[in-house]
Amino acid sequence: MKTVDDLLSAVLDGELGVDPRELTATSVFWVHHGTRLAGGDVTYLNQYVLARVGASFGGCAFEAGEMDPAICKEASGSPLATLLREAPRPLAMAALDAYLAATRPHRDADDAETVTLPAGPPEVRAVARDAAVAGLLDIPRGARVALIGVVNPLVAAIRERGGEPLPCDFNLRTTQWGDPVSRDMHEVLDAADAVVATGMTLSNGTFDTILARCRERDVPLIVYAQSGSAVARAFLGAGVTALSAEPFPFSQFSAEPTTLYRYRATPREKGGS
Repeated sequence: MKTVDDLLSAVLDGELGVDPRELTATSVFWVHHGTRLAGGDVTYLNQYVLARVGASFGGCAFEAGEMDPAICKEASGSPLATLLREAPRPLAMAALDAYLAATRPHRDADDAETVTLPAGPPEVRAVARDAAVAGLLDIPRGARVALIGVVNPLVAAIRERGGEPLPCDFNLRTTQWGDPVSRDMHEVLDAADAVVATGMTLSNGTFDTILARCRERDVPLIVYAQSGSAVARAFLGAGVTALSAEPFPFSQFSAEPTTLYRYRATPREKGGS
């Protein structure tokens, strides 16, 4: 499968397990969440739509105004196949994520490395999370790292790994340290020695473009995903080099220890960092 639509078609055709017509999206819900970390000058405003299928949740972020909360009432209780075929793209991605997470939960995946984020305030947990993401980068010092979807702690974590961040985001103009943030994804993709992209690229339709460009240039692609973490996992070894998967409930909604799951297309031997 080369694209997300290929994956979606395979699920709808029953090629990856249970026929989605036999499953129900018991609950569809919406979260609107704002965060400003201590010492920062950026308020991150995130909207998520989530779907529950049995014991699993799928989630996907989306841009403000892209969907109306009324969709939760309309979609809850729908056959999963209906959402996969007919829902707005963010909800379709959440439904696809829920399906793939139900068929192979992250917690049961043999190839997943569990990372426990410490209890504490948002600043502590965000730094720990983004250090875990940056830990998936195997780069020489000075390597240029495209960061598509900017969060400031991850910019800092890339620098601590010796990388030179090339930030790109639709909504931010500069990082916390004044680095210019490009709006042109192709500009940073063409210049990068490695790429780190958020799962929200599944929502806005840019994931396939990023995936194809990384394949063409043979550069590593690391995905950090709350959105569509099980969807991104389906492309491990097929363009995605490594993945930090954080299924719902996401780390920012708790002050207690929580788990994220790190995957590599080629697992490291024990003892590797």
